[in-house]
Amino acid sequence: MDACTFKELDETLIWVPISDRLANMKTTLDISDPLFKQAKATARREGTTVRALVERGLRLVLGERRTRPGFRLRDAAVQGKGLQREAAQLSWDRLRMLTYEGHGE
Repeated sequence: MDACTFKELDETLIWVPISDRLANMKTTLDISDPLFKQAKATARREGTTVRALVERGLRLVLGERRTRPGFRLRDAAVQGKGLQREAAQLSWDRLRMLTYEGHGE
């Protein structure tokens, strides 16, 4: 490689951040203008940075998702022998009408 200036070398390199638990990874976020203005004002008022607010928000959301139990649908099965042979040929509208017959009106 021929001798070159640092500026020339810098323009030919692709900089890739190396991430580990001690290093900070840089990224770009698209944040709406009103939200960013609110974050800047909050950071200024609390004597912190927008970066610290974003990190805190991410930790809160990720921690909440980690601890929240997943949704589980209760077993609503009923006893019976399944769809009756004569009902197998009926339309869904007719089945629904028969199901709710005598309930309501």
